[in-house]
Amino acid sequence: MTELAALVALQQRLGYRFTQPELLRRALTHRSWGAEHNERLEFLGDAVLSLGVSSLLYARHGGSDEGDLTRVRAHLVREDSLHRAALALGVPDVLRMSEGELRGGGAQRPSLLADAVEAVIGAVFLDSGYEAAQALVQRLFGEVIQATEAENWSKDAKTELQEWLQARKLPVPAYRITATRGQAHAQTFEVECAVPALGLAEQGEGKSRRTAEQEAAGRMLDALKANDQPGGPLHS
Repeated sequence: MTELAALVALQQRLGYRFTQPELLRRALTHRSWGAEHNERLEFLGDAVLSLGVSSLLYARHGGSDEGDLTRVRAHLVREDSLHRAALALGVPDVLRMSEGELRGGGAQRPSLLADAVEAVIGAVFLDSGYEAAQALVQRLFGEVIQATEAENWSKDAKTELQEWLQARKLPVPAYRITATRGQAHAQTFEVECAVPALGLAEQGEGKSRRTAEQEAAGRMLDALKANDQPGGPLHS
């Protein structure tokens, strides 16, 4: 397939036809190809994508607070999501890069593909304005957003614990493995979460260090919130 035919096919998949095709070519050009690469378009597209996803989330999740919406947006605009969008659009087949970058697997690199999707969004914005770019964001992410429940992206225990402590100007907690059990392929970890400033420590366990840390953090949060009630130790 010629470059022109490939770009026409990509525009069909995007659901958008460029009035300035050179913008699309630039959006698909890695810096290894030459000076007219896509990094400035990527910068612009990142901002347009964030606003577009924010607008969709605001409309979809009317009862969610800022924190929940921020976490869902971060999930949707991260590299993994953009990489999947790039594969669905067939971006690896139309990227322009040096032979060396191509031989090194650049056309399949998730970060590079994610950058190209953002650059394409930026190119659409320059070509036709925000409404056209927002329509593209809707086509790329609208279905996922409709299926996403904001409550599923609530803070994990470690994050909530850290924010709870920082809000009270207390040092962040310390985690350490206190024991491991079982064979290497099926270990159970025991982890201590300590807040030395308050003289408190809680234990957690799990099949991974992360799981154990989350359990210990959850128990610490429960203890702190119980102690933070009027008349509790933190108020004495």
